[in-house]
Amino acid sequence: MTGYIPPEFSVEITEEQTRCTVRVAGELDYDTSDELVEAVVGLLRHRPRTSAVRLDFSGLTWIDSSGLSALLMIRRTTSAIGAVLCLDNRPGFLDQRLRLTDILDHLTGPAMSAAPHGLGEEDDTTRAGVT
Repeated sequence: MTGYIPPEFSVEITEEQTRCTVRVAGELDYDTSDELVEAVVGLLRHRPRTSAVRLDFSGLTWIDSSGLSALLMIRRTTSAIGAVLCLDNRPGFLDQRLRLTDILDHLTGPAMSAAPHGLGEEDDTTRAGVT
């Protein structure tokens, strides 16, 4: 055993009028991905008029397929309310996995606004999240 102790996972949310920033630190993996999804979805459940969700990955140290799945679930939720999802301060390993799995454009594409009967139409917002 190497004695490696992974950094503690944390989610810190800052709310503004119509936007929120979610700072993610540590390893986003099988053990922690539910925590991120629950935090963001729970927040949006009480803030249906949110126009943008910024995920700040400056403290991210690792991501696995469960973490990528969590990002897709968050994207589904933001899209359902017509909010833009921004992936800020992405470390190289995150960009590599997003490109390898071909989901970067999907995660940072235009938001879909909620429409009757669950159908969405594209929002006029610009492509988000490439910082």
